[in-house]
Amino acid sequence: MSAVAQLRSPSPAREPALDLIDLARSKAPDDRRRLLLGVVALCEAAPPNTALAPALAEIFLTLAAQAERDIRRLLSERLAAADWAPPSLINMLARDEIEIAAPVIAASPLLQDADLIRILLETTLEHQIAVARRPHLSHGVVEAIVDQADPVTMTALASNRTADISDAAMRRLIEHSRRIAGLRAPLTRHPRLNADLAHDLYQWVGQALRQSIGERFKIDDARLNAAVREAAAKAVHSPTWRPLQPTGRNADRERQEMEKRLVDKLQAAGQLRPGILIRALREQRLSLFEQALVQLGGFTPAQVRSAIHSSTAEPLYLACTAVGLDRAVFANVLSEVRKLTDGRPGGGAWSATPMNSRSAARAFRQIMERTAIV
Repeated sequence: MSAVAQLRSPSPAREPALDLIDLARSKAPDDRRRLLLGVVALCEAAPPNTALAPALAEIFLTLAAQAERDIRRLLSERLAAADWAPPSLINMLARDEIEIAAPVIAASPLLQDADLIRILLETTLEHQIAVARRPHLSHGVVEAIVDQADPVTMTALASNRTADISDAAMRRLIEHSRRIAGLRAPLTRHPRLNADLAHDLYQWVGQALRQSIGERFKIDDARLNAAVREAAAKAVHSPTWRPLQPTGRNADRERQEMEKRLVDKLQAAGQLRPGILIRALREQRLSLFEQALVQLGGFTPAQVRSAIHSSTAEPLYLACTAVGLDRAVFANVLSEVRKLTDGRPGGGAWSATPMNSRSAARAFRQIMERTAIV
């Protein structure tokens, strides 16, 4: 029987402890796979106690890292509902390729809110969708998804009927439905939709969805339409009326506040890490990059903005080094920042002098102080 077939089998043959010891001494790939399967089978038969947990985690992480892709996928399926598995292994599988990660993201009881939020921030869109679909999603993770404001992930969340979506989060989703048509249908069917929220959603949906809302809630369609027409007429004839710009100052301010809330939540959960800087730039969210850099480094918003718009890349290099970003990736960071800022910071070179984060933070603040004096 192959290793994959053994892992798929509901009751694999248990290997004696001595056989497992012999396998552990072997470096052959097939023996490594058999060892992994044997350890899983033993743990399923008799879940390990707390004292064995650290050693078990190290064994699993070592073996899983050496396992083939198909083995990791089936291992994820096997451990998805296990409450005895090492949390570090579950987190490793949850951040693997989505085909491997999906089972544990959907079902593992060992993934905490902080783990799920980190997955939202540091993995692919497919991983984010899997988190949004996870049954009985907590209020904190729901808020993190809404704060990110990704249309596809929010639509997956709106289709999750067991998620703990508060009235405030529902209202924010309904507001997003003004521009994201895909949100409207799942929101009309969501059990957390109440009469007040339905009235707001009613304004943005088409006739078919209005009928669906009308079947659940008592809404006077004629009265609502008259109120909307009256409000629109008053606004157009007002001397201060201006057409609404979807990317105007109000939208920018709202996005900045939303991203600041996301960064604050990550900081409070102890999950704010330098990786969010890469993620923010990859998604072309300069404001999120700025907010995260401010919080990670304990800098002021003015200092970070000054570094980004400086005539040289040196201040930004120091700020990124100060928060623990690997200097090997700074060239890519700088390139992405310049794409979002019309070429700022200026200058092509920076002093890639090896220094620890504390020294870099001190040098960054000294530069900012000199700049402020000048």
